[in-house]
Amino acid sequence: MPADTGLRRQAGRGLWLLGPALVAGVAYLDPGNVAANMTAGARFGYLLVWVVVLANVMAWLIQYLSAKLGLVTGMSLPEILGARLSHPWARRAYWLQAELVAMATDVAEVIGGAVALNLLFGVPLVWGGVLTGVVSMGLLVVQTRHGARSFETLIVALMVLITAGFTAGVIVAPPSVGGVARGLVPRFEGTDSVLLAASILGATVMPHAIYSHGALARDRFPHTARGLDGGPSTLTLVRVARWDVSVAMLVAGTVNLAMLVLAAANLTGVAGTDSLHGAHAALREGLGPMVAALFAVGLLASGLASTSVGAYAGAEIMSGLLRLRLPIVMRRLITLAPALVVLAAGIDPTTALVLSQVVLSFGIPFALVPLIILTARRGVMGKYINRLATTWLGGISAGLLVALNVALLWLTFAPDMTST
Repeated sequence: MPADTGLRRQAGRGLWLLGPALVAGVAYLDPGNVAANMTAGARFGYLLVWVVVLANVMAWLIQYLSAKLGLVTGMSLPEILGARLSHPWARRAYWLQAELVAMATDVAEVIGGAVALNLLFGVPLVWGGVLTGVVSMGLLVVQTRHGARSFETLIVALMVLITAGFTAGVIVAPPSVGGVARGLVPRFEGTDSVLLAASILGATVMPHAIYSHGALARDRFPHTARGLDGGPSTLTLVRVARWDVSVAMLVAGTVNLAMLVLAAANLTGVAGTDSLHGAHAALREGLGPMVAALFAVGLLASGLASTSVGAYAGAEIMSGLLRLRLPIVMRRLITLAPALVVLAAGIDPTTALVLSQVVLSFGIPFALVPLIILTARRGVMGKYINRLATTWLGGISAGLLVALNVALLWLTFAPDMTST
């Protein structure tokens, strides 16, 4: 066989192995990211570009560790913790906080889909939430009946729509290159910019992406098929995982950066752009109806894809920690209910999105710290144990994320506390 033919086959095989990280990476493109990035750009211009870049660098390491844990052990993080937490009440307590985080994530994602349907077709928010939930349920049924690969294909297709929707405005109205370059210099301008930086980081590194990535890798590459009939070995899969995560984070980072610079170039100083409806209206006024429509399409694809992955993560959390797996329809109805209550109550959708990110910040340490500890243990990972530098970088990333999320909580609630 000619050498170039062999190389092409090897490259094609490598591409076939990609996918789990792209699905998990949808969590980095959910409506919470849209709200945080658009608000940051509209209020502070290019100031927080460096935060988006830093968040995606840390996310690369965290998602790689999550994928490696799933590939090496054949178990997700919730499964491993469910086996190691011997006391039933310890498992239940851990499940409760993880479940609340998953439900808060779902609130943000369903609201994002509902807002998008309202912008595109004038669908009332509550019915938009119902439609978002129904479609996401259909995506989960595909995963259950047709396997991980079919689910990946659908999610990646939605990711293409997300990318097109949120980058179109940047192509039509390019940002200032000098402004972007200055935004790479770490700095803040007052308390509000720190609050938004913490929101961007909290919206980027999300606990359910950590819980789901190992499960996605496990489902796609079960241990029983390793090395059989020419199947990939664990070593090959771990190596491919680095590329898979790199592609996913490159896409997510580019789109998140596009959101921020789109707002910085076109929405800075424009009144009313602190909400998704306001940002959409400003884009339509400034860049035309086509860009505004693509923005809404991107938001809709973001809500549908991310809520499907979030529901998958929630099912994994329950199964791994409680050893209980509800029928997918029942579980979807349970997690959909809080979002519909929020929409029916008339709470401002953007406010609900921001508050959901605050809830998410509580769950970050519970996902990050065990992930780093477990991947640093030879008894768990064998020869795939983290290098010392990797563990240190993971620990520093976890410490920084936890500190910034504590700052997010303080800046969110301290004004209310001091005024009472």
